[in-house]
Amino acid sequence: MQNYEATIAAVSTAVSNAGIGIVRMSGPEAFAIADRVYKGKKEKRLSGQKSHTIHYGYIMDGEFMIDEVLVMLMRGPHSYTGEDTVEINCHGGVYVVKRILELLISRGARPAEPGEFTKRAFLNGRIDLSQAEAVGDLIVSQNQYALRNSVSQLRGNIRDKITGIREQIIYHTAFIETALDDPEHISVDGYGDKLREIVENLRKEIQKLIDTYDSGRIMKEGIQTVILGRPNAGKSSLMNVLLGEDRAIVTDIAGTTRDILEEHINLEGISLNIVDTAGIRQTQDVVEQIGVERARSYADQADLIIYVIDASMPLDESDHEILRLIEGKTSIILLNKSDLDMVVTEADVERTYFASNPSIENVKEIKKFTIPVISISVTEKNGINLLKETLKLMFFEGNLAFNDEIYITNIRQKTALWDAFSSLEKVIDSIEAGMPEDFYSIDLMDAYEALGRITGETMGEDLVNEIFSKFCMGK
Repeated sequence: MQNYEATIAAVSTAVSNAGIGIVRMSGPEAFAIADRVYKGKKEKRLSGQKSHTIHYGYIMDGEFMIDEVLVMLMRGPHSYTGEDTVEINCHGGVYVVKRILELLISRGARPAEPGEFTKRAFLNGRIDLSQAEAVGDLIVSQNQYALRNSVSQLRGNIRDKITGIREQIIYHTAFIETALDDPEHISVDGYGDKLREIVENLRKEIQKLIDTYDSGRIMKEGIQTVILGRPNAGKSSLMNVLLGEDRAIVTDIAGTTRDILEEHINLEGISLNIVDTAGIRQTQDVVEQIGVERARSYADQADLIIYVIDASMPLDESDHEILRLIEGKTSIILLNKSDLDMVVTEADVERTYFASNPSIENVKEIKKFTIPVISISVTEKNGINLLKETLKLMFFEGNLAFNDEIYITNIRQKTALWDAFSSLEKVIDSIEAGMPEDFYSIDLMDAYEALGRITGETMGEDLVNEIFSKFCMGK
C-alpha cells in the first residue's frame, strides 16, 4: 500500500511551455518542505504564516536561485485535500517546473500518484466518490452540456439524491430489525403493505436515474455519429465542412473513401464523434467491400446516422439498403446538391423508406415518418446551420434540462443503481410471497450497500485505486 501519511508533490499544470506553471504539495510536511526551498525578501518562514495567504519570493537550491515565485498556503482541513497544502506558482517553462518538483522531492516529498490529490480529498471526507468522478469528468469535458453536468455533480447533486434514498432504506431496515428484537412492544403486522408502497416509490426514483444514463453518456463522450450514403453523395465533403478543414479526400471518382475516417467535432457546444464511411454499393473491389462492411457495422452501433443522398440522381438499390439500415435508429437525412436540379424530394424518401421496410409497410398509416429531412448543398454550404439546429433539438434542447435534473454518466454508477433496483425488486417479491420480515431487511441492506458504492461508502480499496488511476497527474 502507498503511504498516504507522506507529503506528495506534482506538477498540476500541463507539461508544456506556458506563462505560468503550478507545483503542488500536500501532506503534513508541506509547510516544512516549503521552508527548506523558499526565500522571501523579509526572511520570513512560510510555516509561520496564516492560511490562505500568498507570498512573493524565490525558490532556492542552496545558494542557487531557480525561479521567482508566488507561493499559496492553505492549512488543513480547509484545503482541497483536507491537508496542509502549498502551491508554488512559477514561470511555466518545462524545465523550470520540473526542476522545482525535483527539488521538493529531494527535500522530503514523494511523487504523487495519478489523481492522488483528489483521492486524498475523498479519503479525508472532503468529497464523496461521485464528486471525485465529477472532477475527472470536468477536466475532460468537451462541450457545455458535459461541463454543466460535471459542475452540478461536483456540487453534490448525485450525493444528495443517493443519500436521501439510502436514509429511507436504512430507516425501514432498522425498524424491522428493532421490531424483530422486541416483538412485545413493536408490531410489524401489516407492515409489508406499507413497505411495498415505499419500496415501489424508491424503485421509481432509481429507475429514473438509470434512464438518464444514455443522455449522460452522450453529454460526456459525445454523439457517436456515422455518415452513410452512396459513393459520391457528398459524405466526405460534408465531413470537411463540419470540420472546417480538408481532412477527408474528395474526388469525383466513386469509391474514393474505402476505409473509416474518425474525427471529433464540436458544433456550437454539441460534441460529435463522427465517422465518414465508404459509400455503400455492390462492388467487386475487395478493399472497398471491407470498407462497406465496416460502414454497416459502425451504423449498427451509432447514436446518430447522417444519411447523405445525392438528390440530383434518382434513388437506387443502394439507397433502399441504407433506408433499411436506418430503420428504428436516430437519423437525419440530407438531400445534398440542392444547388443542382433536384430529382429526389422528401416525399420520394418517405415512400422509398416504407417500401424498403416491408415490416412497417402495413402500419404506415399509423406509424408516421419522423426522420428529419433537410435540403443542403455542401459545396455552397447551404443548410448546414439548419443541420446544427436540428441536432440540438434531437439530442439536447428537447430532452435535457439543467435545473434539478441528475444525469448518470458512467457505467459504474449505472451498475450500482441497477443492483440496488434488483435488490428492492426482491423485497417486493418477498412481500408478495408472504415471507418473514427478516427477508425484507436482507434485501434492503443489499440495496443500501449497492447505493453506497456510488458515493464510495461501501467499496474496496482496489476499486478506489482503479478509479483514481485514470486521473491526470497533479489532480
